[in-house]
Amino acid sequence: MTQPLDPVTTEIIARHVISTAEEMGAVLMRTAFSPNIKERHDCSTAIFNAKGEVVAQAEHVPIHLGSMIGAVESIKQRVAESDIVPGDMFIANDPYNGGGSHLPDLNLIAPVFHDGRIIAYVANIAHHADVGGMVPGSEAAICESIFQEGLRLPPVRLMRAGEVMRDLFDIILLNSRTPDERAGDLNAQLAANRIGVRGIEALIARHGAALFERALDSYLDFTERRFRAAIADLPDGCYAAEDFLGGDEPGTLARLACTLTVRKGRLSFDFTGTDPQLRYARNIPNQALIATVYCAVKALLDPDAPANGGAFRVVNIVAPAGCIVQPVAPAAVGTRSISCSVLSDVVLNVLAAAMPGRGFAGSGPHHLLVLSGTDPRTGRFFVDYETVAGALGAQSDCDGLDAVRTLTSGSANLPVEALEHAFPLRIERYALREGSGGTGAYRGGDGIVRDFRILGDDITVSLSGERQQAPAPGAAGGADGARGMFQLNPDGPSPQTLSAALRELPLPRDTIIRVATPGGGGWGDPQGGDAG
Repeated sequence: MTQPLDPVTTEIIARHVISTAEEMGAVLMRTAFSPNIKERHDCSTAIFNAKGEVVAQAEHVPIHLGSMIGAVESIKQRVAESDIVPGDMFIANDPYNGGGSHLPDLNLIAPVFHDGRIIAYVANIAHHADVGGMVPGSEAAICESIFQEGLRLPPVRLMRAGEVMRDLFDIILLNSRTPDERAGDLNAQLAANRIGVRGIEALIARHGAALFERALDSYLDFTERRFRAAIADLPDGCYAAEDFLGGDEPGTLARLACTLTVRKGRLSFDFTGTDPQLRYARNIPNQALIATVYCAVKALLDPDAPANGGAFRVVNIVAPAGCIVQPVAPAAVGTRSISCSVLSDVVLNVLAAAMPGRGFAGSGPHHLLVLSGTDPRTGRFFVDYETVAGALGAQSDCDGLDAVRTLTSGSANLPVEALEHAFPLRIERYALREGSGGTGAYRGGDGIVRDFRILGDDITVSLSGERQQAPAPGAAGGADGARGMFQLNPDGPSPQTLSAALRELPLPRDTIIRVATPGGGGWGDPQGGDAG
């Protein structure tokens, strides 16, 4: 009988795996071409065992975890291991055929071999500023079909036995409005995976394959035990929560509903009762759904536990096909991350219902704008994909946080200096949106105001936002947060409020477009205690 593994050795090997994932992330961000990756850090890296369970994810963007899990699973289902050789690398992005969660996120997966068999996978994902489709940026809430959102890729080889598949590489570039930038970012992804493969190979050479695999299994088992222990502290029962997205038509709402069952050391999240999938791109595909649930479970039950697949063994997710959180093709899904910010409020609240003394007001999600056109300084077409952070709602024991991204969205705001260097734009104002958080015994966080001045002649903007029809709700007597909004020339004589679902609106030179992100909801009666 095999003796139990030394926990010190397990930790040493696990930490080496984690550091390898972090090194991959550093290489990706330092070698990428686009501001979206090198400055906003809209990318993630991870390492999986041979079974396809995630062992380590570098701390970048939580929603990316679902995509990488889905891509690895899709490769294992669609490609026979006997048809994979050392030096192969796969690319995938399609939510319906490749395990992705929206098309701009390109997953690159590389197997790690030892003695002729796959012993692990390394993976990275990067959000590309444009992968084709009907709008620059390949993402807008107004899209009605995934065919409008860009190039779809099931798991296909981008590299065979160490050689780049130039035909496929060129097809990807041809479908982008910014091919040079895409080439640079793809090469950065290839380099990151090479570093990951090299790191895992070195670890196996040092400790041996058998010890490596046992250590990974032990690490996952340890995490599972921690989460089973945390669930054991919850009372068995059923709990419910809901929230709302903006609907397809102005003034309408779309329901997100969840029932949580806690029983026998497991959590079952059932999204039956969620409204049917939307016509526009606010739908949440399966891999984005599971990433949101997994992230919320970790955040509330054991935030200090390792971020690996051991936690997922105690979670079951049910979602009817054809609803907002389980759309069927060809439903558009491009703005799923904004929707997931509202979904995360639902999941946090249904979990909190099983935890006496915990509670959350609603949060204000980030807003998206895509500015594109010809840069007069260079004569080249540009795409500036930007998400501007929102705010966290108050909790039952503390104020919300200002100017942050909520649960699943972890990228940064683009620094002003980087933006003005890269694009024909100037930031005229960048500040907290004071007073946008809801009042209460604990106040909701404030959102952000960011004003862009247009410095070109043929620039357009596409917009996507949430919490513009249904504000972040207050809780336990707290007030709702302020709604988000987009405005043209807000300080001029005739300011114009824009739709939260808009494509390619022309912006004349010197136009100012304002993004005002929503505030978080307040918690508790403001007359019942200090505001914190």
